[in-house]
Amino acid sequence: LQTITSMPILVKGVLTADDARIAVQSGAAGIIVSNHGARQLDYVPSTIMALEEVVKGAAGRVPVFLDGGVRRGTDVFKALALGAAGIFVGRPVVFSLAVDGEAGIRKMLQMLRDEFELTMALSGCRSLSEITRNHIQTEWDAPRGLPARL
Repeated sequence: LQTITSMPILVKGVLTADDARIAVQSGAAGIIVSNHGARQLDYVPSTIMALEEVVKGAAGRVPVFLDGGVRRGTDVFKALALGAAGIFVGRPVVFSLAVDGEAGIRKMLQMLRDEFELTMALSGCRSLSEITRNHIQTEWDAPRGLPARL
């Protein structure tokens, strides 16, 4: 594709570190961690669970974005803490459009921003660069202070 366009090509649907490495080696300008919302396959990992592994696989060579499962400002914060360069929002936009047209989308985006800014403040982060992995604990982390295996 890169031979027929000068636009950057992002690879969407990446869920593993191996696929991230292949995307980088193939010249992708970025990676989008996404799935089908578990609507199609009930055994695929959620995008937030796959994100950290994909970020490690990309090894800082290209930006990694999260698509899917973002409903609140806390979801945006978690994604950034796990290494996402940014997020994509789909379903909330469609629902907001259906309810109140363009005004609904504006309200939804403002609500998402307000929640995100509140989450940053409650976490002691004054800028995006201050958001780190240390600010969150995921359900797949071992409880803090305890070994991963007993």
